[in-house]
Amino acid sequence: MGFLEKIRKGLSKTKQNKGRGLSGLFAAFRGVDDEFFDELEERLILADVGVETSMKAVERLRAVTKERKLREAEEVRGALREILVEMLQVGDPFLNLETRPAVLLVIGVNGVGKTTTIGKLANQLQSEGKRVLLCAADTFRAAAADQLEIWANRSGADIVRQHEGADPASVVYDGISSARSKGSDVIIVDTAGRLHNKANLMNELGKISRIIDRELPGCAKDVLLVLDATTGQNGLIQAREFKKIAGVTGIVLTKLDGTAKGGIVIAVADDLHLPVKYVGVGEGIDDLLPFEPDAYVSELI
Repeated sequence: MGFLEKIRKGLSKTKQNKGRGLSGLFAAFRGVDDEFFDELEERLILADVGVETSMKAVERLRAVTKERKLREAEEVRGALREILVEMLQVGDPFLNLETRPAVLLVIGVNGVGKTTTIGKLANQLQSEGKRVLLCAADTFRAAAADQLEIWANRSGADIVRQHEGADPASVVYDGISSARSKGSDVIIVDTAGRLHNKANLMNELGKISRIIDRELPGCAKDVLLVLDATTGQNGLIQAREFKKIAGVTGIVLTKLDGTAKGGIVIAVADDLHLPVKYVGVGEGIDDLLPFEPDAYVSELI
């Protein structure tokens, strides 16, 4: 099953949304007027696009329909598609894997599917012929390293871990040493997921980053923030804090199949000016997909 089929399945709840989805608006299209734009803005907000982003999109659409003299439903839908896709096209959507090894630092609060995301990502990279090493630097959550080891076994990746409660930066140091000796292409670091307002978590992330910069100067590095789509605007608040302190370079949005508010993808990209690099649309090992803005927006509306 390709991206389009999986995203169609994942967005099914958003499209239904109790009959208030975007597709329903165009099915009942009666012309471009204030009532239409007000209804569109309301439905975008209901889809969790966010108030500011929804208002921005509608204002752009007003201008485009006037400029191009659009009248037909499909013309207006096409213009909206262009606007939403443009909002999603921020930053580099691809992983930075230019050096060997490259480092993927994966962060996010507990419960968002961080460790599972790492496992799925490791499986993808391994299937592409890359040698992956998982670094179990979440030493505070009970059984976090055990969970990561299960994913390492499933994907064929190597893993470095220590005892529960160990210094996370020490685990990262050992992971880098192991990656050098094994000739690893990619190091994926799992981190603790304490709430974003805890200073010690941010200090810990800073220490890990300093170890990486010291031991692998100039290495390609992505800091991927994992967000749970079902938390909507609360996830956006978390993301703002992480972006300030942790140098986030991209977003992985999980559980998109479990929410009726799939528009959160647009809110994240527009509000944070960070690319959504992957979306999770199911529990299967192949259900973490590189994000495709065009296909996503086409299915959304």
